[in-house]
Amino acid sequence: MKSPAAKKLFVMMILEFFIWGAWLPLIWGYMGKDGLNFTDTQVALVGTAFAIASVIGIFFSNQFADRSFAAEKFMSFSHLVGGLAILAMYWVKDFPTFFGLMLLHSLFYVPTISVANSLAFTHLKNAQKEFGLVRMGGTVGWILAAWPLYFILQGKSGIEAVSASRNIFLVSGVSSLVLAFFSLSLPHTPPKPAAVGESKLAWLSAFKFLGKPYLLVLFIVTFIDSTIHNGYFLMAGGFLGSKMVGIKPEWIMPVMSIGQIAEILTMAVLGAVLARLGWKTTMTLGILGHAARFGIFAFMPESQVMIIAVQVLHGICYAFFFATLYIFIDAAFPKDVRASAQGLFNLLVLGLGDLAAKWIFIPLQGSLTAADGTVKYRELFLWPTGLALAATLLLLAAFWPPKELSCDVEVKH
Repeated sequence: MKSPAAKKLFVMMILEFFIWGAWLPLIWGYMGKDGLNFTDTQVALVGTAFAIASVIGIFFSNQFADRSFAAEKFMSFSHLVGGLAILAMYWVKDFPTFFGLMLLHSLFYVPTISVANSLAFTHLKNAQKEFGLVRMGGTVGWILAAWPLYFILQGKSGIEAVSASRNIFLVSGVSSLVLAFFSLSLPHTPPKPAAVGESKLAWLSAFKFLGKPYLLVLFIVTFIDSTIHNGYFLMAGGFLGSKMVGIKPEWIMPVMSIGQIAEILTMAVLGAVLARLGWKTTMTLGILGHAARFGIFAFMPESQVMIIAVQVLHGICYAFFFATLYIFIDAAFPKDVRASAQGLFNLLVLGLGDLAAKWIFIPLQGSLTAADGTVKYRELFLWPTGLALAATLLLLAAFWPPKELSCDVEVKH
């Protein structure tokens, strides 16, 4: 990252994912019986805010970013409003206001993930080579977000720790306001008028591209892989802390963070891997990473060493599929609908895939849990393993992008 623009984009990604990483791990405990004492239904509703925002974002926010507003100004305004909303959650304790503020934050924050990708692609000379390095900043930001929480919660436990965890909203809100002001220094990225003969609705133009078989196949595969990816975060913590695996509670998050460290390393080499292996092989390896990880969970749960070691596959799962997906979208869609196209696929990654994971894996785990709390993890983990293998077969059999999208062609903007 030699250019000043690339360095600014890297910092943008750090702050973008720092905002999210600051509140996500601890908000669930804060809403529980030792905190706000919300009901399970109320907690679930708060958890759907991102999914709701990902749907609405396609029709409004990403549309504005593509057609009406400069991307950097869109980022600045969105993070200003979203930051004030989550900052206010520090003082709120009743459910209607709390949920309303989370929904408001999500409506303004979620679209910025797509716009940040689109903005980065616009200003990278070779997106396939450089995006992995820039997007690596997001992983760094997610990891850095844990440190303020470490000092806030140090020496506290039980109700005292839960009460102190409301500081997550201060950390997230302040970082959002910082990004709001920093966004004004990002490279100017003007809106793009509709191409001749194209609809003024960018999201409608993006949807029409799913009529191309290779994009429709990728859309379906992304939904399956997003479901598996979100399912990992639902199931892994309980599995790692189970008697079968035996990892102590204080070590569960550090063990899971091995995957994020591996993600940084994988992002660093993504450009070289793409150039050598191409779209299909790289994304196939990303999906197979899920199959391998859940397969080891299913068949080797007593091997704590293997369970810990296999966390490194998270880097392959995320970078080789999702980061490659974002690069491919930028190459496959025209400039005037790219933010909407990113939002279309983020509808799966952040919204429908997350909901599907909750609808599938939470009831499934419940049905496989005995009266004494013992979970039949082998049967449970064979489901995501099978889904990953099915997605792999679909990708291999039916994903045939045109030759002009070959990875050895430099994408120009």
